[in-house]
Amino acid sequence: MEDIDVVVIGAGQAGLSSAYFLRRFDLETVVLDAAAGPGGAWRHRSPTLTMDKVHGIFDLPGLSRDPDVDGRRPAAEAVPAYYAAYEREVGLDVLRPVTVAAVTPGPRDRLLVTAAPAGPHAGRGWAARAVVNATGTWTRPYWPYYPGARDFRGRQLHYALYRGPAEFAGRRVVVVGGGHSAAHVLAELAGVAAGTLWVTRHPPVIREDDFGEDARREAVARVEARVRAGLPPQSVVSVTGLGHTPVVREALAKGALERLPMFARITPYGVAWADGHEEPADTIIWATGFRSALDHLAPLHLRRPGGGIAVDGTRVLADPRVQLVGYGPSASTVGANRAGRAAARNVRRLLTSTAPLTAPAA
Repeated sequence: MEDIDVVVIGAGQAGLSSAYFLRRFDLETVVLDAAAGPGGAWRHRSPTLTMDKVHGIFDLPGLSRDPDVDGRRPAAEAVPAYYAAYEREVGLDVLRPVTVAAVTPGPRDRLLVTAAPAGPHAGRGWAARAVVNATGTWTRPYWPYYPGARDFRGRQLHYALYRGPAEFAGRRVVVVGGGHSAAHVLAELAGVAAGTLWVTRHPPVIREDDFGEDARREAVARVEARVRAGLPPQSVVSVTGLGHTPVVREALAKGALERLPMFARITPYGVAWADGHEEPADTIIWATGFRSALDHLAPLHLRRPGGGIAVDGTRVLADPRVQLVGYGPSASTVGANRAGRAAARNVRRLLTSTAPLTAPAA
C-alpha cells in the first residue's frame, strides 16, 4: 500500500475538477481512472451526438475549451480531446486503466483503495487519508424489467449502446424514457425509422423558460434534501423537466414528441397496455437513465435503509473521509466544478483538523 493524502476515483469532469483544487491545496493526490484514455463518459457517447446538439458542457477550472470547435464534430471526440489537453496543461498524472475493486477501512485511520487483479496496475493499492469518489453513472445503465421482456422477438438495447439512426432504418421503434437521451434518439429516428413510439412513466414537462438561476437553485435544493435524507437520487429530468435544447427543438419540429403512457407488458412482437391496446415493434430502446457506480464502496457500509448514501453537499455523513462528487446535486455537468471545489475544501478541512479521522460511531 502506498501512503497518500487523497485518492480521486474517476477522471471525468467532477474527478478532474476535484484533483485540480486538491493540487492547489498542496495535498498529495493520485487520480485513478478505469478508462483507457481521457474523456470520462463522453468517450462512449454516440458519434451522432455532435457538439451543436450537446447541452451542458462546461469549462474545467484553469483551462477554457476552444470556443471555435466545429459544431459538427462528435462530442465523443471533441470532449475527450479537451480533457486530454487539460490533463497535460494542468499537470494531472492520471493512472489508467485502473478499476478500483474496493475501498475498505484500514489501519491508522486510512482508507485502503485496491485495484482490481487485472490490467497494468493490478495488485496496486493506496492507503489514503481521504477518498473523493467521482465514478459517475455511465457504467451502470438502468434497465427496468417489464413482463414479457424475455419473450420479445425483436431487439432491445439501452441508450448507452445507441450509435445513431442508420441501423434502425425501416424499423418500428419504441423509445422508453422522458429525458434528453430519449429526445436525442427520437430526433434522429424521425424520418429514418418506419415509425416511433415515445412512452414515459410520467407526462413530460417541457420547460418554456430558460431554466434560470432561481430554477436551478430550486432543483438543486430538491435533490439535496433527498440525498441528505439517505434516499437514492432522482433522475435529473424529474426535477428539471426537458429544456429547449437543440435535440428537443429538433424532435418537436419533426413531431416526434407525441408521448404515450407507459405500457404494461411486452409481447413477442410489440408492447401492450393494460386496456388491451397493442402496438407492433421491432426494437425497444431503453433511454431510462443510469445509477451511480458505487459498488466498490460497499465495504464501508455507507448506504442508509432507504437505499441511498446520505451526504451533506459532497461529504458522506457516515464517513467524512469520503466525498461523493457527481452524486445527487452534483450529478449534472452544471454542478461538477462547484462540487470538485467543495470536496477539496472539505478534505483540506478534515486533514488539517486535530480530531480523529475515523467515521463517527453509528
